Amino acid sequence: MMPDETSKDFIPVRIAVLTVSDSRTLAEDRSGDTLVGRIEGAGHVLAARDILPDERDAIAARLRAWIADPAIDAILTTGGTGLTGRDVTVEAHRDVYEKEIEAFATVFTIVSMQKIGTSAVQSRATGGVAGGTYLFALPGSPGACKDAWDEILAAQFDYRHRPCNFVEIMPRLDEHLRRK
Repeated sequence: MMPDETSKDFIPVRIAVLTVSDSRTLAEDRSGDTLVGRIEGAGHVLAARDILPDERDAIAARLRAWIADPAIDAILTTGGTGLTGRDVTVEAHRDVYEKEIEAFATVFTIVSMQKIGTSAVQSRATGGVAGGTYLFALPGSPGACKDAWDEILAAQFDYRHRPCNFVEIMPRLDEHLRRK
């Protein structure tokens, strides 16, 4: 469904991008660049950007630090979602999730199937929420990052999107932490 641009104003989301790679530098980070270009192109704010090796504890620590930062609303990671022994991004995400967004993986698989067929089964893309922050682990290819943003996240991070979107429920993501 397309945004209803007449009834609501756009609300920029502050999004951090973390690339997980043992071999890339920020200068060679095409997947991170793809996400940054789409985030900024949509009118959102790049809140932080970094690159870390495929180390579960280091990834989880960075996620926790960014979750604790009130200037970050969402975190997108790219890389480390495959099936090899060094692919630990999904486990690091699940170490910090309070709630997993299972349907994100399902919808991402549907989108991927249209592009790469049954090879989509090799992706373990995931999404979740922790400390009032959205987290999404995307595969490490620019194409997968483009597909995740263009087909799912762009709409869900647009406050004008109907019938519902991630932005409108952001103020309530951490309500359980505020209860007495």
